[in-house]
Amino acid sequence: MTLQPATVRMRLERVRAHMQAAQLEALVVTHLPNLRYLTGFTGSAGAALVLPRGCSLIVDFRYLTAANDLASALGGLVTVETFDRSYDEGIVDVLHREGIQRVGIEAAYLPVSRFNAISCGLVTRTALPVGGQASSPALLPTERLVERVRLIKDAGEVDTLREAGRRLGQLARTVPELVRAGRTELAIAADIEAAMRTAGFSRPAFETIVASGPNSALPHARPTERRVEMGEPTVLDFGGVYDGYCVDLTRTVQLGAASARQAQLYVAVQEAQDAAIQAVRPGITASAIDGAARAVLERYGLGGAFGHGTGHGLGLEVHEEPRIARQAPRLPDQVIEPGMVFTIEPGAYVPGVGGVRIEDDVLVTATGCEILTR
Repeated sequence: MTLQPATVRMRLERVRAHMQAAQLEALVVTHLPNLRYLTGFTGSAGAALVLPRGCSLIVDFRYLTAANDLASALGGLVTVETFDRSYDEGIVDVLHREGIQRVGIEAAYLPVSRFNAISCGLVTRTALPVGGQASSPALLPTERLVERVRLIKDAGEVDTLREAGRRLGQLARTVPELVRAGRTELAIAADIEAAMRTAGFSRPAFETIVASGPNSALPHARPTERRVEMGEPTVLDFGGVYDGYCVDLTRTVQLGAASARQAQLYVAVQEAQDAAIQAVRPGITASAIDGAARAVLERYGLGGAFGHGTGHGLGLEVHEEPRIARQAPRLPDQVIEPGMVFTIEPGAYVPGVGGVRIEDDVLVTATGCEILTR
């Protein structure tokens, strides 16, 4: 996705509003998905400093030409910086040049070693002794400043996710034919991933899950050399990256006749997914959507067989906000808003019987939701 200057300007201004509320003069962005979201930069290393009246993109020699081209296309919204020694030295150089004192860092993503390196760099370049009104720049941990902005997808992101969901939904119609008696889980997973690339996905969004027979009762089983047998379920959980954005889908395929217990699991999970999707609308809480799915499974006596959340956000990462699950202690319950995109994926897992999970991706609209992976 090529970011337009207006999109970048809007995203930076929204982040600056959160910075101002936290009384920050700058934000150091080191989490690569956040870096891509704010600037469009897609390298394997980089950093950005969001400043009150600008944004510095810090890159190494490998990406200098690409970064300069990107900055030129954005019309001055982003300026490019490089360094002689390390990224941390480059960050310190810009902060001192700008005279920044209160610096936010992404606490969830900046390692302690880098925090210490930047802190020491800031202190050693402050005139000593420090006295009177003088002070050394301070690094201040922040949480979710960029993620709060990423939570609501803009029009370009919606278009990309809608197309990605359409492609993954079409692919899902062909997947059951890959599940045949005698085939290994690993072979089926390889075929699914090859089919995703043929469908236009650049790579899998995560390691494809193929879990047959007793393995289907393991929510995140990895594919093995086990061969699929008649009369058993196989859980297929797969997703792809399309133009940088992730989509995710699960289907459960029954090979041959199902037992009465297996059939009941499928009916219960399908009803639970339907109930959760029907519950999605602006103003409802994430825990209420989870509760709608959970209530169905509890009615079938399967409450204890559903041990994970009902869904997770999608975007530049395959697991991002919002979290569609029971409310966690001391954490706010996310209120659902138009423009959010997340999965709905209830499941039931019973050792000795098997497991079922059904997953689709939804976009929250003004009146409800749109299923992207239909």
